[in-house]
Amino acid sequence: MNYTAQIKVMPLKDLLDPQGKAVLGGLHNLGMKPIADVRIGKHIDLQINAESKEEALQIATEAATKLLANQVMEIFEVAIL
Repeated sequence: MNYTAQIKVMPLKDLLDPQGKAVLGGLHNLGMKPIADVRIGKHIDLQINAESKEEALQIATEAATKLLANQVMEIFEVAIL
């Protein structure tokens, strides 16, 4: 069966996010002062052939752990659709 895995990768909250800070500065320059913070991450979709939703989750989690997220600097969440 085909499953879609959606993986959200974000920088750890304790780490500086220079891209997010640059976007925040740009938004403030555009007059959008109420925006207090911006964090920039990645959204990754995987198409997985698996026997079950649980197997698809295991495969997607392994992919995120081994390649898609740098666990020293990022956290990730996996959802199977």
